[in-house]
Amino acid sequence: MPAWVADIVRNPVRGLAAAALGLVLGVSGLPGAQAQTSDLVSRNALRVCADPANAPMSSMDGSGWENRIADLIGEKLGLPVQYTWFPQATGFVRQTLKAKKCDVIMAYAQGHELVQNTNHYFTSVYTLIVPETSDLKSVETLSDERLRDRKIGIIAGSPPATHMARNGLIGKARPYNLFVDRRIESPALDMLDDLEKGEIDAAILWGPLGGPLVKSDHPGMVVIPLIHETLPPRLFYRITMGVRQGEKVWERKLNSLIRRNQDEINTILADAGVPLVTDMGDAVMDVGQ
Repeated sequence: MPAWVADIVRNPVRGLAAAALGLVLGVSGLPGAQAQTSDLVSRNALRVCADPANAPMSSMDGSGWENRIADLIGEKLGLPVQYTWFPQATGFVRQTLKAKKCDVIMAYAQGHELVQNTNHYFTSVYTLIVPETSDLKSVETLSDERLRDRKIGIIAGSPPATHMARNGLIGKARPYNLFVDRRIESPALDMLDDLEKGEIDAAILWGPLGGPLVKSDHPGMVVIPLIHETLPPRLFYRITMGVRQGEKVWERKLNSLIRRNQDEINTILADAGVPLVTDMGDAVMDVGQ
């Protein structure tokens, strides 16, 4: 589970960050232009900070969608991808990016103060996951009366838990741990396995985690993006790449790469099963997958 998800309640995501585009393109052809990247950023490899066991997002075997996006960015930069692996929980940024062991986190919530954010490259949302045979498959909001008296799996302390409490759904909920080392424990996998076994009636998971897991391992499930919740906390988040504070040239270079390769990024995400929504989180995007 990404560390920023754990911090969302305490550190609300701010508005869209203004980011200038084109500076790097304007100077990249000039002699010595490479030197304008911060001295801390490697010129020999795309050094990525990542969790080794956070599938389907990142994985040491390279199968995660974050890995695929890193491969794309490395290819466009003409650089090999190198990883610094560390569990993405408390201390992740301090032990990796801030320790200057790597130069970019591939997926980080916009506005989080631990990193400097690039422009966002996708927006996603929490999802309700139910069996396709369930009478809940047409539910669109957590205030739906059909959820009353149902046992729902929820990551304890995550934003949807507030909506569940507001709607009287916490009493019968089954909580799963938020702060974990995914090399040892996997709440999302456990939750979906429990749903498969009928021990819970529904599961609520962050879309970029739950969507791909359903697509790869639980084809009999329906993923419902929770785009119709109007009360706080919001359930959609714009996702960026995270770099060290003050590294504006590196940020702009990544912004340029994101802009010029957005279609390929969208294809990677959609192919993985990540639910993509509009910037305001009010509609599901169709990217042809």
